[in-house]
Amino acid sequence: MINSLQRIHWIAANTFLEAVRQKFFHALLLLSLALLGSSVFFQQFNFGSNELKFLTDFGFAAILFFGSILSIVLSTQLFFNELEDRTALTLLAKPVHKLEFLAGKFFGAYALMFCFTFALSLLLAVLLFWRETILISQLADGLADGRLIRYGDVFVFGLVQWLKFAVISAMTLFIGSFAQTNLFTIVVSFFALIICQLQYIAREAYVGIESSLARGILHLLGWIFPNFQIFNLGEQLVYPVEQPLALSTLAWLAAYAGSYSLAFLLLAQLNFRNREL
Repeated sequence: MINSLQRIHWIAANTFLEAVRQKFFHALLLLSLALLGSSVFFQQFNFGSNELKFLTDFGFAAILFFGSILSIVLSTQLFFNELEDRTALTLLAKPVHKLEFLAGKFFGAYALMFCFTFALSLLLAVLLFWRETILISQLADGLADGRLIRYGDVFVFGLVQWLKFAVISAMTLFIGSFAQTNLFTIVVSFFALIICQLQYIAREAYVGIESSLARGILHLLGWIFPNFQIFNLGEQLVYPVEQPLALSTLAWLAAYAGSYSLAFLLLAQLNFRNREL
């Protein structure tokens, strides 16, 4: 068991270093930071405290959108690079199991996603603090109660999205385990992402359907595809609300993401086990 964890750690560490050198990661990170930073130019409009809400929503959307793209593309590239360079064959010729190989790739990519998510969350928190400080000085009467923003919630949102990125990365590796090309994996993963993001629509339709067969199919699809809508908790964060996000909710989301991530990795291992390298 200890040797297995050491091999996973070694593969994950090398995957992380390889991921850091990816040009796509650098380009997307710089684009995300630049786009998020450009939102401060809206200060020329006098939105009052509504400007803070706009910046928050803009930042959350940037983390969600660019993080989802990076999770899919990065996981795909790191997986297929090993196959195309034949380094996977060299690794698996050693006492390395295919599940350890997949787990190492997953954790290496996931570690980089943490750095990406933290960087965007930190920049968003800095921008919000800067703009709120200016608004407090300009609108002393309107902000008499002090600061409006709970800055810790910015990082809580980042954490919640990071949990979702785990499921996306694991799902991408599962698709890549039977796919033959990078492009096919990326396209199918994006379609799966859209299905997972809109799965709540099927759940709402499930309630009003009378056909037992249709209800059964929708219920099955609801279990197969994770519901990404549950990770959209921006309305419960950052600003004071009647029901703030509970710690138990975070624990449940972590368990939900962990369960689906593990399931996709195990399914990927079943496909990858019979794959000719």
